[in-house]
Amino acid sequence: MKVFNDKQVWFVTGSQHLYGEKMLENVARNSEEIVHGLNQTEVISVPVTNKGTVKTPDEILNVCRLANNDPDCIGLILWMHTFSPAKMWIAGLGQLNKPFLHLHTQFNAALPWDDIDMDFMNLNQSAHGCREFGFIGTRLNIDRKVVVGHWSNPDVHRQIDDWCRAAIGLHEGQQLKVARFGDNMRQVAVTEGNKVSAQIQFGYEVHGYGLGELSDSVNAVSDGDVAQLLDEYASTYDVSPDLYTDADSLKIMQQEARLEIGMERFLTSVGAFAYTNTFENLTGITNLPGLASQRLMGKGYGYGGEGDWKTSAMTRITKVMGQGKAGGTSFMEDYTYNFGEKSQALGAHMLEVCPSIAARKPKLEIHHHTIGCNCDIPRLIFSGQSGPAYTISVIDLGDRFRMLVNAVDCVTPPKSLPKLPVAHALWEPQPSLEKAAAAWIYSGGAHHTVYTQAVSLDTLMDYAEMTGIELVLIDNTTTNLNQFKMSLKQNSLYYRFAHK
Repeated sequence: MKVFNDKQVWFVTGSQHLYGEKMLENVARNSEEIVHGLNQTEVISVPVTNKGTVKTPDEILNVCRLANNDPDCIGLILWMHTFSPAKMWIAGLGQLNKPFLHLHTQFNAALPWDDIDMDFMNLNQSAHGCREFGFIGTRLNIDRKVVVGHWSNPDVHRQIDDWCRAAIGLHEGQQLKVARFGDNMRQVAVTEGNKVSAQIQFGYEVHGYGLGELSDSVNAVSDGDVAQLLDEYASTYDVSPDLYTDADSLKIMQQEARLEIGMERFLTSVGAFAYTNTFENLTGITNLPGLASQRLMGKGYGYGGEGDWKTSAMTRITKVMGQGKAGGTSFMEDYTYNFGEKSQALGAHMLEVCPSIAARKPKLEIHHHTIGCNCDIPRLIFSGQSGPAYTISVIDLGDRFRMLVNAVDCVTPPKSLPKLPVAHALWEPQPSLEKAAAAWIYSGGAHHTVYTQAVSLDTLMDYAEMTGIELVLIDNTTTNLNQFKMSLKQNSLYYRFAHK
């Protein structure tokens, strides 16, 4: 069973009639065996469907049109088994609106040195045919992924899956709805942006809903449903018995459970898998959701604090791209620094950090909250799992969108942070906090990020290319800030001219 069993990647083989029917029968058999092999590996998360051999411009155009109109097809793998004259591909690629991966492989791995003849050469000439096909992709100025290697190679499988996950992210964004409860935090710049431009670029819709609508959904939750969810909390987290035996604490827990159920039901009713709220607008609900937001993120919902709809959408998309992989994904914020021999950033937020990144079983506690509301709020408390991760920020520069990605190494805090009443993650940015933060600021990166240990850099780069946005990478190669600043200026020129 594949992770994304309800979607497909189409495998299309290119050839031509020049070689005769017997040769084309061999092409078809070889293609079928390759598709079978790709489906046998657990690394590739999306089923691969063989769509046969295309040999004429009309056949190519037809399969591209069919792919465009199939909602379950998230993209195509194109392979030239033999020579496939590339002018045949112009009309089809010109109309194709799904991403494609160019697989530069051949059926056989090793050459049969003692038996090789011209029949073998004519059949197994991907080295020839794929270069012809590669030219037309470049000539048409099409962004695409090129993977080179034998189709049975595990590294080829990994690269294909990275691309498949990016295609899944593209598909998710094209159908995603983000619900906004309240507006953006007042006077904050980076969480603003053009929602129409975002819908054109990424596909997702951003809609505003009144808190009165949400409060109606919350107030309609039954006491029985609340009690059932409280039992789930007790069995899932490290919970002190006092939270359920003390009358005041129990009431607070019941309010939070009612918020979680009511919010999820409302989001389901409007078809939204991402949402925002803000502590400056809570009219009609008891408090800023803490545990409720953490658990909704744990179920796969995107979240953005203070009305940050771009980060909310990217959180959902990243969660979908990382489905089935080790590691979690969370809304995050660079909160405070630890300057020292190896400087570190402590990431957190007021309440909303997803338990999918937790190193161990979270504790469920109630603590006082004073920003936006003066009340006690339940929340999960934990430290993030150590290991490599990425922080991601999508910003609106007015004329285009930019995605910043910083490679970081999450570490275990040296002490237990007994007085910090929020979930958190401590990381060391690459190449160092000092250079990474400077590069981030030069790039205009936001304080809100998506933090992920599940999604690879290749997937993020493929996603950026599929959506046509700039990706700025900050990692161990970012050692010269003057060169980094120059690259930002060069990128600016490229994207202004490329999208005229």
